[in-house]
Amino acid sequence: MESCPRSRWRGRRQLQEAPGRPGLRTPEWLRASLGGSRAARCIVGWRWRWRRLLRRGAERLSVCGAEAMAFWAGGSPSIVDYFPSEDFYRCGYCKNELGSRSNGMWAHSMTVQDYQDLIDRGWRRSGKYVYKPVMNQTCCPQYTIRCRPLQFQPSKSHKKVLKKMLKFLAKGEVPKGSCEDEPMDSTMDDAVVGDFALINKLDIQCDLKTLSDDVKESLESEGKNSKKEEPHELLQAQDSVGEKLGSGEPSHSVKVHTVPKPGKGADLSKPPCRKAKEIRKERKRLKRMQQNPAGELEGFQAQGHPPSLFPPKAKSNQPKSLEDLIFESLPENASHKLEVRVVRSSPPSSQFKATLLESYQVYKRYQMVIHKNSPDTPTESQFTRFLCSSPLEAETPPNGPDCGYGSFHQQYWLDGKIIAVGVIDILPNCVSSVYLYYDPDYSFLSLGVYSALREIAFTRQLHEKTSQLSYYYMGFYIHSCPKMKYKGQYRPSDLLCPETYVWVPIEQCLPSLENSKYCRFNQDPEAVDEDRSTEPDRLQVFHKRAIMPYGVYKKQQKDPSEEAAVLQYASLVGQKCSERMLLFRN
Repeated sequence: MESCPRSRWRGRRQLQEAPGRPGLRTPEWLRASLGGSRAARCIVGWRWRWRRLLRRGAERLSVCGAEAMAFWAGGSPSIVDYFPSEDFYRCGYCKNELGSRSNGMWAHSMTVQDYQDLIDRGWRRSGKYVYKPVMNQTCCPQYTIRCRPLQFQPSKSHKKVLKKMLKFLAKGEVPKGSCEDEPMDSTMDDAVVGDFALINKLDIQCDLKTLSDDVKESLESEGKNSKKEEPHELLQAQDSVGEKLGSGEPSHSVKVHTVPKPGKGADLSKPPCRKAKEIRKERKRLKRMQQNPAGELEGFQAQGHPPSLFPPKAKSNQPKSLEDLIFESLPENASHKLEVRVVRSSPPSSQFKATLLESYQVYKRYQMVIHKNSPDTPTESQFTRFLCSSPLEAETPPNGPDCGYGSFHQQYWLDGKIIAVGVIDILPNCVSSVYLYYDPDYSFLSLGVYSALREIAFTRQLHEKTSQLSYYYMGFYIHSCPKMKYKGQYRPSDLLCPETYVWVPIEQCLPSLENSKYCRFNQDPEAVDEDRSTEPDRLQVFHKRAIMPYGVYKKQQKDPSEEAAVLQYASLVGQKCSERMLLFRN
């Protein structure tokens, strides 16, 4: 797009500087999100049209356009480029060379409400690339999973991880063999690596110079997966409560008594072994007796039982809450101090900028040790594009959480240095986990499980002020991949029906998933997608410096493939998002 003639520009400049007239400029959010791409150059005249469109509303854009403008009055709209899938690619889960398929879009900017609605339709972001698996065609269907933190109760293995952290902080105690028994490495390779070829083949309409690289590196890191995709640690941590907990089976174990073979089994000449739990209880009871010997003994003597056999019952059988276990008080002379800080990553806050280099060094060590990357592979620019760049617009409404909505890093500081970082999005209805990286020297702390529990507690904390924020999204649940079933152990949780987009308790979904990789969870055969695209002509298009309904835009187009792509986009994002988001077409 050519710029305006010099004389015309001078006239506009004079108009801007005239007394009493506000300067008409391209909105900052638009310039920042589009940078120096062709899309940005196409908006040379945007500063004039923008306010004129706001004034004329329905006159220029139809009723739909007026509604969209009203919605955007409080902030900037979402702007996306859509890339339909055409081929199958290598799957990072089952290693099928031609098994994975997904659709994607590059988000120049996105409101938190739009992203909330998108992940409630099976989308997920990796950097600024937002993708949705083609569920009925991909080899490993990926179901969106959410936990209900308000009803969450930690399991025995969760408590074990929390107690391990407390012992380390209090006494500096390092569990023996933890690095082997509970490795933190995610063995998942590039889950959506095949999409690289798709993106590279596309004719990028907005002519972003770094689009292919950004998408490639975002997908590389996302494929190795978010912090919740650390299967070995979680699966092995759950061994004590049943190997098949993720499949919905009960967590208790069933003991089968058999006669020992000759030369094996217990030595009957020696006293029977006692469980560590019983020994701890006995020590605790003896300690109480020493503190109050009269009261303890009188109680047991009155019952006529030896004190060692019948320890006193606790006054309350109420289990400890998650917060009680996490924030249990430490002694004054504790060996270590752990602090969790939440800093905004996009746009970057001053605290985020000050710690960016240290955070990057942790990420680099994580990639080198855990994912066996070469020292020059995880560059700072790759780290920034994948884990720091986000399309989400920062929003701080008065009725929202104190930190606001958007993208954040949750930094874990141990004795004044960062040992782990959880990348999260805070949305109107949930906290969405994006990724976790950590210092490999602290793998023995099971930081994947620990950070998940901290984020669940964080969600509960945000809920106290923002009542609608009451869910914790863990990304994708992949039942067909044994190493990815651990997310189902955070109960209660729900899976998203891939056809009607309603949430169904995971217990109801597991029997169907045992029989088929792809399932419709909604048992009502008459149920349909309530937000399906019913009026595609109301979809908003951003084309040639103007916003217009698709009904107006399609009259100017003659390419039949154009309409197919737009209609597919509308069906995937739903009617609400299609009317609010701007689909960029060049």
